[in-house]
Amino acid sequence: MGDAKSLSCHPASTTHRQLTPEEQRKTGVTPEMIRLSVGIEHIDDILEDLGQALEKPKSGVEEPAAVGSGRI
Repeated sequence: MGDAKSLSCHPASTTHRQLTPEEQRKTGVTPEMIRLSVGIEHIDDILEDLGQALEKPKSGVEEPAAVGSGRI
């Protein structure tokens, strides 16, 4: 995704949204896929942010946030 900061995106609803679900599957994009582009932040910060992001779905919180801001 071309940045020095870590970023995540949901290809099915962003970069590949113009494709039908069948076309997305043919290109390897699935509804549950998340793309992660790791930047140059300290590894401990990246791991902490990822850990927080993975816990949110379990707790039912659906608040978007950006990697590198201390939250994903």
